[in-house]
This record gives sequence, structure tokens and C-alpha cells, in this order.
Amino acid sequence: MKDVNVGICGLGTVGGGTFNVLKRNAAIIAGRAGCNIRVVRVASRRSRDDLALGDVPFSTDIFDVVNDPAVDIVVELIGGYDAAKELVLAAIANGKHVVTANKALIAVHGNEIFEAAEKAGVVVAYEAGVAGGIPVIKAVREGLAANRIDTIAGIINGTGNYILTEMRAGRPFEEVLKEAQALGYAEADPTFDVEGIDAAHKLTILAASGFGAPLQFDKAFTEGISALTPNDIAHAELLGYRVKHLGIARRREDGIELRVHPTLVPKSHLIAQVDGVLNAVLVDGDAVGQTMYYGPGAGDEATASAVIADVVDVARAVASNSQQRVPYLGFSPDALEDLPVLPMEDVQSAYYLRIQAFDHPGVLAKVASILSEHGINIESIMQKESEFKDGRIPVIILTHTVQERQMNLAIEEMEALADVDGKVVRIRAENFN
Repeated sequence: MKDVNVGICGLGTVGGGTFNVLKRNAAIIAGRAGCNIRVVRVASRRSRDDLALGDVPFSTDIFDVVNDPAVDIVVELIGGYDAAKELVLAAIANGKHVVTANKALIAVHGNEIFEAAEKAGVVVAYEAGVAGGIPVIKAVREGLAANRIDTIAGIINGTGNYILTEMRAGRPFEEVLKEAQALGYAEADPTFDVEGIDAAHKLTILAASGFGAPLQFDKAFTEGISALTPNDIAHAELLGYRVKHLGIARRREDGIELRVHPTLVPKSHLIAQVDGVLNAVLVDGDAVGQTMYYGPGAGDEATASAVIADVVDVARAVASNSQQRVPYLGFSPDALEDLPVLPMEDVQSAYYLRIQAFDHPGVLAKVASILSEHGINIESIMQKESEFKDGRIPVIILTHTVQERQMNLAIEEMEALADVDGKVVRIRAENFN
């Protein structure tokens, strides 16, 4: 069989896992690829004494991989934006194919990278950038190629899902976050995970692949989970819902929704039952209906599984000199639609509202009147015991579906009431029917 040579840039968690799985399963991978996939060079800022590199040359200069004429495929696993972008564009300029697990790079710079790759006639593959070991990009681009995809929604950040799962036991956000950091699920700076930025990177890629639109990360709406309380989680449970931090992309006639935020999901729905650090992605196609892809969203060998799947795809093309390739975003460049990302005010959703009100006569009537004036119908309402001693009580309201713009106006008026203390907490709700 022909040899296809791979160079790995980055020997962190995923890089080390990729090297180990390529070595351990070399015979199986060769049988599936129809060629021998050989790691001929690795580079990383720091060496890994625990990896048995053998006679594979190691360098601390990642550009040694890009400039090695023996390398056919560059595997970029260094992460980040600037250095990774420079590395990938240099690889493309040198006529090398690229496999990356860098969702931030693709979400922010993917349009430029794909344009350069198209001109150079090389492949840029990125399955591992979204949902770790779950082959959801391949499913969207290839398995569901017959479908008009209308909705993609999912739990695409394991750290946030772990925190919300643990908060169901009544534990506060800060306590669970510290535990997640101690377990290695969350970074020392957890902002990307808990504020939805990481999920927005992944959702941007999923939406572009599903809808045939350019990558538009800068227009994604993000809202984190740090303001949620165990009481909100418990109230949602009483209403028959579970709180999940979801990325939601929806195609409409006037554009696409692209949003990440805490979401109430009916407890009976499969996605509501995905707990811990696991990921799940729901894809709704007009022909197939709803499908869901579930599994580990991170981890060394789980993500390496997706990296190597891309390497195998590229290696097959290299070994056979084939020019038949899946387009970068699943659509030919001339078939991409410049669909606008709709402002959050145009999104329609049902809402959970927590209003901290003073226990005075008529306060519920005032709140109901404001909602009614803005065309917002109440599905259910409950009044909970207060944690305060000064007469403040939480009023919990679940509404029917309404446009966000109307809800913004109603919340502004409710917060202006003398009987309402502080901000009204809102969590959007989705049924995915």
C-alpha cells in the first residue's frame, strides 16, 4: 500500500491522543484508508516524555512540520487564533492538506482559510472541532445531504452541561465550577465555557455546514450560565423542564437564528436527559425528521478519533489522486447563500420568568396586566416560599411563545414597578416539536 505522511503540530491532550491511536491502531486504520498512514514529524512547544515517539523527529518549531517536504497532511492541534492561522495558511501555501480540531480558528477565520484552500486545491478538515468524538459534521455534510436542514440544536460544551447537571442537586454555580476545574473539565479561566463562547464557535460551524451559509461567528448571540441559581433549576423541574445550555441554529425565510443561552427543555425529550460532560446534537431535516448524535464531546482519544477520521478521509484522496472531495461547508462555494443572522429581538421563544416581588396586594395583577398589554400569554404561574425575611417572594411564570422584542419591553416595565425588586430573570424555553 502507498504511504501517506502526517505531521502533527501540538502534543497536548488531543495531540498525544492522536499520536497514540495512530500508532496503536495502525493496521486497522490502514485497512480502512487503503494506505499506510505514517507520522513522520511532530512539533510542540514542549516535549512529551510519556509518548514513545521512537525515531519520529521532534521539534519545538511547529513550522518545521509545515516546511517538511515529506509531509502530506498537517494536523494542527495547537489551538488558539493567531499562531494557528499562520500555521494553517502556511501549510496551504505549501500545498499540504490540513486537519484541525480548532473550532475557534474555523469559526472566526474559516471563510479566509477555505478560500485559500480552494485556490490551492487542498483539503481543510475540521470534524474534531465540533462535539469531540461525535461525527456530527460528517453526518450533516454527507449523511443528511438529501435534506433541507431547518434546525440544529445541542449541548456542545461539556463543562457547562456538567455544571448544570450538578446544580440539580441544589449546589450553587460557584461551588460546582471549582469542582469542574479541579477535575480538569474547566480551565483556570472558564469564560469560554460558562459564557457560551466555546459553544458559539461550534454552533457557527454547524450552522454554516447545515444551512450552506458563510461562517458568521461575530453575529452569534451568547448568554452564559453564571447567573443561574439552584432555585431556577428546581423551579424548572417543577414545571416539567430541565435547564440545558444549548446552542440553537434555526433557518427561517428571512435569515438564520444563531444563539447560545440557557434553555428550558421538556424533561421527556432525549436531549434533556444528556448529563455530565457528554454532548448531544439534534438535527432536524425535512426528509429524515429529527436525528440526535450523542457521545463524548472532549477527551484525548475521543477527540483523536475524530481527528483521525479526517486524516483517513484525506489520506484516501491523496493515495488515489482523487479530486472528488466533499466541499468545505458541505456546499459548493457557488451554492453558498449569504443568509443574514437575525437579531435576537426577532427570535420567538417561550419564557421562564422569575420575578422577585414584595408580597403586596395587586402585584400579580400588575405583572399579568403588563404581560397582557404586550400580547404575552401565561401558560402557568406559581409563587414560591421566599429565602428572604423582608417580604420578598419569587413569582415564577412560564409564558407561551412570543417574540423577544415584546418580552424585552414587558420585562423593562415589570422591573420599573415599585413592587418588583431587582432584575427579572429570564430563561428561554424550547420544545423542539
